[in-house]
Amino acid sequence: MKLSPWAIGLACSLVSAAALSAGPINASSSGSVIGDDVLYSIGGGNAVTMGSAGNMDSISVGGGWSNNLVCGNMNLSNTLENQLNGATSGFQNIMTSVVSNATGAVASLPALILQRSNPALYNLITNGILQARLDFDRSKGTCRAIADKMADVAGNQMGWGKIAEGQAMSQTLAANTDAVSAIEQVEKKGGDDGVTWVGGDRAGGSGQKPIRIVGDVTKAGYNLLNKRAAGDTSSISKDSCNNGLICNVWSSPQEATTFANRVLGEQQQQTCDSCPKTVTAAGVGLTPLIQEAYDTKLKALQELLTGSKAMSVENLQAASSNSLPITRGVVSALKDERDQDVLARRLASEVALSDVLEKALALQRTMMAGSKEPNVAANDLAVQAVSQQSSALQQEIGNLKIELDMRQQLAQNSPMKIIERSKARAENSRGVLQGNPETGRLNQLQSPKTNQ
Repeated sequence: MKLSPWAIGLACSLVSAAALSAGPINASSSGSVIGDDVLYSIGGGNAVTMGSAGNMDSISVGGGWSNNLVCGNMNLSNTLENQLNGATSGFQNIMTSVVSNATGAVASLPALILQRSNPALYNLITNGILQARLDFDRSKGTCRAIADKMADVAGNQMGWGKIAEGQAMSQTLAANTDAVSAIEQVEKKGGDDGVTWVGGDRAGGSGQKPIRIVGDVTKAGYNLLNKRAAGDTSSISKDSCNNGLICNVWSSPQEATTFANRVLGEQQQQTCDSCPKTVTAAGVGLTPLIQEAYDTKLKALQELLTGSKAMSVENLQAASSNSLPITRGVVSALKDERDQDVLARRLASEVALSDVLEKALALQRTMMAGSKEPNVAANDLAVQAVSQQSSALQQEIGNLKIELDMRQQLAQNSPMKIIERSKARAENSRGVLQGNPETGRLNQLQSPKTNQ
């Protein structure tokens, strides 16, 4: 049975679609049809390593340091009682025998009566109280020094608590000028009042939202770059975006935050006494996002190649990225390409890579802008945390570039040389030696010259 040209074309399209719907680039799938020089000249298979990955669960740490302001739990009354009753050293070591003989009098006589009836005993007790107070102050000072050192070593966990304590002290002294009373109030509240965070709101304390370094700074940067309040959560329409740098990539702060958390994870801090101080979630990096973009771009390109969708502007944009557009000419050339499978997959992987890298660079700019929000910029711990996240993102981008360049160089090294030498041998074998236009020249040279 003879097939019509239309049926032959449909069969070729179906075969092409079946090839494109397979997994990653497989050079052996095209058999002898594939051009090896094409495969290695474009750098081999996919542009970079791709693969799927899920989100990691959050991990809570810092349970052992559940109370940042541990020095506030020191009790002067307990210290005096233990000093006078001999539970701790200090006064007891100085006058053990006198204290043991005076225990009954101290328990039964008021201080005034004791002073009148036994001035020496009263002076002794007074000196003991002063000694206990000195020991208490020295111990508390040592505790504070250890806490400050811990804040330097432990970093974020203790540091955020110290910031909460300092802000609480400032607010308390504004309403109460009694230093002793103010200190007692601050130590009683601990870090339950939280710290001033993005937009001027309190965060991290009891009944307050946690401090989310990546998410909150990304949201603030998104809004600042779009000339909005740092805490705005509304979306931006295409018409309102007016070809903006960031709103073209993400239509809302939530989309930008979701992308940031997927790539970088999250670092959550709290200062309240009963809260876990640090909760972290690891990001998956850029590789899984490239795989997801690759699947989407390959499907859109496949639909253009098979003709199931027209080559309209919208359909071409679906297969493109901003920095690597797919034109009608590229699609038309791929339709007539015998190595369509390899080239289409490689093209889709490069489009996916450029699309994700665009978003990664936009995220860098967003977080840089968010770190300039006044409440974030005034917090060294927040600035350091944002800088670490930005450095991690830059390293991820750099790794992708190194991998892309390395694959290109390796593919064009030995494989291309082998193919080029094979082609050279094939060309030489096809050559025909040119015949000598003058025959018998050797015989003429060897024969003796005769006289004429």
